[in-house]
Amino acid sequence: MIARSLLQREGVEVVGAIDMAEDKVGRDLGSILELGRDVGVLVSKDAASVLSETKPNVVVHATSSYLKDVFPQLEGIVKYGANVVSTCEELSYPYYSEPKLAEELDALAKKHQVTVLGTGINPGFLMDTLVITLTAVCQKVEAIRAVRVMNAATRRVPFQKKIGAGLSVEDFHRAITEGRITGHVGLEQSISMIAGALGWKLGEIEVDPVKPVIAEKAVRSEAVRVREGYAAGLRQTARGIRGGREVIVLDFQAYVGAEEEYDSVLIKGFPNVSQKISPCVHGDVSTVAMIVNSIPKVINAPPGLFTMKDLLVPSAATGNILNFIH
Repeated sequence: MIARSLLQREGVEVVGAIDMAEDKVGRDLGSILELGRDVGVLVSKDAASVLSETKPNVVVHATSSYLKDVFPQLEGIVKYGANVVSTCEELSYPYYSEPKLAEELDALAKKHQVTVLGTGINPGFLMDTLVITLTAVCQKVEAIRAVRVMNAATRRVPFQKKIGAGLSVEDFHRAITEGRITGHVGLEQSISMIAGALGWKLGEIEVDPVKPVIAEKAVRSEAVRVREGYAAGLRQTARGIRGGREVIVLDFQAYVGAEEEYDSVLIKGFPNVSQKISPCVHGDVSTVAMIVNSIPKVINAPPGLFTMKDLLVPSAATGNILNFIH
């Protein structure tokens, strides 16, 4: 979806594509995306060759959720002098989970005069950047609660499987134990980013175990059938603790059959703020938007590792993307 969006944008030239999947390697990107035409870009699994031959201004990186796993990939990209916009959830605020790798990546980016950013819809916007922005109207902030409820039936099939939709409760818990279901990655990063923006020093961040959302009646999507009493998806909550008190609470729910979808932010302070987006922002579509719209801001930014709280206010970069690059 990101590649398709980039190919449709004015001012963007897609010069290379990298993937390790054997069914994609050697094929034209247009064929893989089912565009009905070739675009003249063959998918390669040799990242070094693609980067050295094409010398891209920016690399869109979408491979894995954990910084430790993708660090060698990012390191390789940066050493070839390319800016990076990544969907890696931990990279959205890596100072919490991987501070040493974050410092190393920041130094490497500055050495090679490029900018690195991890972003997306969540983490990257709904439960952190949007929250931070809404606090700007407050003279005082005491506590924050952000809730995201989504009907997974409207999301891509891999996501529905990732949240365990259709599994028995027993199989759901087994999948969690075996790591086949990981829950939502990024809650700790979002909490840390909010705290960093507000200047709060948290005592700890607590993340509850992933819980199945049990279907009260049989529901289904186009790809998954959920029986009554089975897992329709999952719920996960995380809390930022300051002075022994919960000051940031994030509540993420994704399951097939959710009757109401919404994103809400409640800020207790002076003044109080209550914001609700209904239905919720579409995760897949908006992740693509966040990645593509961040490209000019990353190219315009100074060298180093950045988070969304460090960049200019996010916005759509409609029309010719070159118009947004200084």
